[in-house]
Amino acid sequence: MHRRTLLAAGSACLASPALSQPAGARTLRFVPQADVTALDPLSTTSYAVRNHGHLCWDTLYGLDAGFRPQPQLAEGHVVGQGGLEWVFTLRAGPRFHDGEPVLARDAVASIRRWMVRDTHGQTLAARMAGIRVLDDRRFAIDLVRPFGAMLDALGKSSSYPCFIMPERFAGTPATVPLKEVVGSGPYRFLADEWRPGFQAVYGRFESYVPSPVGVPSVTAGPKLAWFERVEWRIISDPATAAAALQAGEVDWWERLNPDLRPLMLGAPGVVVDRVETNGTIAMLRPNHLTEPFNDPALRRAVLAAVRQEDFMGAINSDPARWRRVAGPFTPGSPLAAVRDEPGGVAAAIRAVGKAGGRTIVLNPGDQPTNSALTLVAEDLFSKLGLKVEDATSDFGTMLARRAKKEPLDRGGWSALIVLFGGEDLNNPGGHPLLRANGGDAWFGWPTDPVLEGLRDQWFDAPDDVARAAIGVRINAQFGQSVPYWPLGQYFVDTAYRKGLVDIRRGMSLPLNVRRE
Repeated sequence: MHRRTLLAAGSACLASPALSQPAGARTLRFVPQADVTALDPLSTTSYAVRNHGHLCWDTLYGLDAGFRPQPQLAEGHVVGQGGLEWVFTLRAGPRFHDGEPVLARDAVASIRRWMVRDTHGQTLAARMAGIRVLDDRRFAIDLVRPFGAMLDALGKSSSYPCFIMPERFAGTPATVPLKEVVGSGPYRFLADEWRPGFQAVYGRFESYVPSPVGVPSVTAGPKLAWFERVEWRIISDPATAAAALQAGEVDWWERLNPDLRPLMLGAPGVVVDRVETNGTIAMLRPNHLTEPFNDPALRRAVLAAVRQEDFMGAINSDPARWRRVAGPFTPGSPLAAVRDEPGGVAAAIRAVGKAGGRTIVLNPGDQPTNSALTLVAEDLFSKLGLKVEDATSDFGTMLARRAKKEPLDRGGWSALIVLFGGEDLNNPGGHPLLRANGGDAWFGWPTDPVLEGLRDQWFDAPDDVARAAIGVRINAQFGQSVPYWPLGQYFVDTAYRKGLVDIRRGMSLPLNVRRE
């Protein structure tokens, strides 16, 4: 018997928002966290490019603030054959920016391209017998092994979302970045106005048909384009961005520099708000291939010695704007650990037995947050009796060096700071630093067959209860293997002009926002 899971569409599609405002008020001037350095959201994990993608393309499902999948381009799905057959039905009505309807063959081609890049997708590909088009609105995914996280994977909001593109673009190899944007989302990318390093401009797609179900949050619920134009103003200097917002030259500054928060709290006409509910997770990644952290006993000793308040205090003086992270998963997510038992430096020193061990720490000096956290890490390592060498460079040089697997005396490294949004770390499927598959793992290359086996079991699990039980075991094994050291979760506020309302919660996306 088939088990049917229907995410029902409403009785009528939502109409596109009417625009009755004066011409000047129909433009939203938005300062993103970084430049749009690429058009293809599968070519980079840049959060600015990811957000660009959410304006231009849609996904089959979206995740709400509770990490629950909700329908977007998909109307519903049927699961049969003991979890080995998934049949998806697309909503009627959505079109691409070139006017062509969104069809099942577009979804199939997009999933195939996405699977090459994404960690969820790669696991799906390994379990898939095939994917086939049934008709214009239906397609099927056939599996050789259950994949319980199907909706979480197809609806993920970050690194990498499964954006649905026209088949002619999705047929491009994932290793070849797209140079043209023909999306399925609420805004069109205006390529003739793109000026890298200066601006990216988006025009409202008049024919967009929002999902009629769900409450808007993160990437779930109806996506509404109230502005005729959204202009991304690239302003890299925080003081300049703050001045522009105070003067009314821009409407919204996505990520308020913490040093300027007190100033902006008192600025007339400015609202300081916390929109990114998942925050940013700071992590200290050891290199598992080189001394001294190829010793799991030392990694556990450092875990006992880490005082997250020391790290968070270096970048955020307000204790209300950070919280502890226990284990590998984002606090508040379904698999997050609830215990947090920080140890002490003295206990760690007794456990180490490697005093004087050479330790090279990569320090991107042009990244203030990463560098501040790096200095705290170096101080901790020194107190543990390690011989610390600070390898300061610019961020680009650091990225090149972190790819080196050679020993320390041949350009290798021992540890580095890593920052990821909490939305990327809420489950083992997409968590980049939790993979422990050796040379194929994220930089640092841990090897732990137990962690990898638990990850596989999580994908096999038939429901949330079974996944939660596996999550408990992953948290426990994390403390034994220690693929990295959690340093805390911190929150960066956003700032915007008074009069902007209906801002989505969860991610700072300029969707649904309107001007009163």
